[in-house]
Amino acid sequence: MLSNLKNRVRAHLINYKGWSTNRKIVVFESDDWGSIRMPNKQAFDNLLNKGVPVNKSPYCLYDNLCSVEDIELLFNVLRKHKDSLGKNPVITANVVVANPDFKKIKETNFGNYYYESVDKTLEHFFPGNSPLAIWKEGLKNDLFFPQFHGREHVNVPLWLKTLRANDPIFTEAFNNGCWGISTDAYNKYPKSIQASFDYNNSDELQFLEQSIDEGLDLFEKLFGYKSESFIPNNYIWSSELDYILQKKGVKYMQGMKYQLYPKLEGDDKRKKTRRYNGQRFGHNLELLNIVRNGVFEPSFLLNSDRTISVRNCLEQIQNSFFWSKPAVISVHRINFCGTLQKDNRDTNLILFDKLLKEITKKWPDVIFMDTVSLAELINK
Repeated sequence: MLSNLKNRVRAHLINYKGWSTNRKIVVFESDDWGSIRMPNKQAFDNLLNKGVPVNKSPYCLYDNLCSVEDIELLFNVLRKHKDSLGKNPVITANVVVANPDFKKIKETNFGNYYYESVDKTLEHFFPGNSPLAIWKEGLKNDLFFPQFHGREHVNVPLWLKTLRANDPIFTEAFNNGCWGISTDAYNKYPKSIQASFDYNNSDELQFLEQSIDEGLDLFEKLFGYKSESFIPNNYIWSSELDYILQKKGVKYMQGMKYQLYPKLEGDDKRKKTRRYNGQRFGHNLELLNIVRNGVFEPSFLLNSDRTISVRNCLEQIQNSFFWSKPAVISVHRINFCGTLQKDNRDTNLILFDKLLKEITKKWPDVIFMDTVSLAELINK
């Protein structure tokens, strides 16, 4: 009971401060599009047989590149529902625009890092049927709105260091075309291999400056427009990098209620600061925060009834509207992946369909928006 009370208090605290509106706005933000994560079932089985408990991690169990079929089924659900303005829900799809080039990295004995753009990754995994075309179709039809999530979703300096040291788990993962072994499956290191922007020193900071610069250029080349919003991997970000976002045209920062800072050499613990919707920061306070205040993540409920994810999300939306705040919902790509386990995708799409039905029924004046549209409204 005490735990439930604390959760309710936290739910109110996330909404009491920041930009307010009498409109019933709902935004769905979805991370990790484009990242390989677990490449295929064979890699999963190989790692499990080697004693890596990948079956304990939702990301290792379910998360990989979504196929055309996965995305078409998601779009079918979105098309079934309309808001008070006659518009469908839209997924703000936060995209990683590159993945490691395993062959080239191995040729240097893990001394140098190389990457390939996500269009090449998708063509490699789905020859002749790349999902990139349906991403762009979804963009054209206001169902799928790509934004920038980083050049890659791996902490490159940490990853290469583990490989040069012959770490048995990450070496085995590398040999299977994988790096994304979550800390819930392997927690030897104090930092997550997934947290791209969790650097240690000035040399690594310079590497990140280059990766952001190149990543945003690659995003524009892939989609034909600049990404106006950004969310750092694992919500870890240094304010020292704000300037390069502004330089490249980014105006809005997605994320959770706290900004987590990199844990630098000599730090006792990780620092964090509170964020709220409409909060301004950066040079001349020209950047603007968009804060998630709800989650729909049924894939994370490994040993629980997934239907609770609908009820919990509706309660969070209700709380947002009580405080006259937009509801910004986190719903990672993992929830729509079916290549590793179709049941994961199919179950979650049924639940997502139910969630959207309940939203439009409970709040007939609801307005579905993407992240940038919400941010532009706040700016006005």
